[in-house]
Amino acid sequence: MRSGTAPCGLRYAVRRGGSAVGYCALSLRCGTRDEAGFGNGIAHFAEHTIFRGTARKSASVISSYLDRLGGELNAYTTKEEIVLHATVLKEDLGKAAGLLFELATEATFPDAEIETERGVVLDEIISYKDNPAEDVYDKFEGMLFEGHPLGLPILGTSASVRHIKPEDLRRFTRTFFVPARMAFTVVADLDEKVMEKRVLRLVEKLFGDFSARPDGLGRNDKAPSPCAPPFSKTVDKRNHEVNAVIGNRAPSLYDPEDRITAAVLCNILGGPASNSLLNKVLREKNGWVYGVECTYTQYADTGIAAITFGCDKPNLDRCLTALDKILARIREVPLSERTLKAYKKQLLGQLAISSDNGEAQCLSMGKSLLAWGRIDTSAEMRARIEAVTPAALQQMAARIFDPDRLSRLIYL
Repeated sequence: MRSGTAPCGLRYAVRRGGSAVGYCALSLRCGTRDEAGFGNGIAHFAEHTIFRGTARKSASVISSYLDRLGGELNAYTTKEEIVLHATVLKEDLGKAAGLLFELATEATFPDAEIETERGVVLDEIISYKDNPAEDVYDKFEGMLFEGHPLGLPILGTSASVRHIKPEDLRRFTRTFFVPARMAFTVVADLDEKVMEKRVLRLVEKLFGDFSARPDGLGRNDKAPSPCAPPFSKTVDKRNHEVNAVIGNRAPSLYDPEDRITAAVLCNILGGPASNSLLNKVLREKNGWVYGVECTYTQYADTGIAAITFGCDKPNLDRCLTALDKILARIREVPLSERTLKAYKKQLLGQLAISSDNGEAQCLSMGKSLLAWGRIDTSAEMRARIEAVTPAALQQMAARIFDPDRLSRLIYL
């Protein structure tokens, strides 16, 4: 892999991998939490509307540009990032990269196209609310981070999206779509030195007159951290299924050791494998739930560890009782070295399989560059996971899953 920082401040990384298919991604360090002064939902709306026209291409041309090559163009928004990414034959990577940068730097936000896309986003907000499993998590995170930008919904609200104007979108992109907040990553079966030279030429052509700015990494570490008190709330949605979220704040992206321990802990509790503790009891043994997982999301100044599950109403109390017992045990009884070693190997296997996916690798590289300005090697990641001890895991369980600090939201 070759990586570095262009004179304009943009970070990049290229890695040889894959076969006939190539992947590229342009990651931007801005998201829902950066919307103050613009209106909630503008980051997501900007991600949608940059595809509706540039100074050189109409919406119809953009939508078919990579399709005609057999490629795919996509994007997503999180609380802290907007990511544009493309999958194409490796010989077409130059065209894909050029299109990503054109969308990010030359979007024109035509009035008529904006209104069309506004309708799409408003429908998305409505459909999201019709999915209780997604809606309950969104509401839980909003309550956990109440009063903090992280508590805002990524999609915005119907009212906030209706008030976003084309000029707001232009101002938002002018403010945040700048080289120092960008990371460009490529994974393809091509010579890395050649790929690096092509990336630098493209960046120089686009941003040659930009000077690097000091705000390329991190966020304002003096910003107040989310600190809403624990809560327990049940909402009667008159659904046929119960949807529940139970969780707490967790280590941030910049807690180097604690975040790895938290990731190992959450994978043991409710990772994708059927032998995770929650899956083993709630689903495999008793069949009480349709699905259960423990997720860990990291932000710049905090994180969130959350257990989510859906079940029939008669099984709710059984699930909550079993969950309490599992959490109490992992808080109070350290895992044996042998058991922890097996769980570590399982996690390392999951990560290795994930990293074998070129698209996932490309997106992960961009996130790492935005967060830390570098990309960990597989050996470094393995060493950090192997360093987690039973005592550290128990302490993290006591910290995150302290019953006096846990919050919960249940949709009935």
